[in-house]
Amino acid sequence: MSRIAAKLEVSGLIRAAQAAGGFAAVLHKGEPDGGTILVVALENGGIARLFERMPQLDGSRKWVESRIQDAENKGEFDAYLARRSVQDPDVWIVELDIVNPERLIRFED
Repeated sequence: MSRIAAKLEVSGLIRAAQAAGGFAAVLHKGEPDGGTILVVALENGGIARLFERMPQLDGSRKWVESRIQDAENKGEFDAYLARRSVQDPDVWIVELDIVNPERLIRFED
């Protein structure tokens, strides 16, 4: 099964968020075709949650929540994102600030 180019998928996420009245931004631009996509999801600037695709036993790659920002130490979350972009320069990090941001992520591939 071929996958959608990362740049195209990121563009779609941004347009969907904006069309729904939200805010979206690319925090780190990765490899246009095959880069991994991380989605930082917020509602009204609240606590951030990180979603990424994880391999499943059946070979699929589902979106899962992999990290939640600590309200007492918000900098730790940002430091984690910075480390991820250094460890994998091909990674895309996209922030979506919109009501119910999960609705914009396809949870099943």
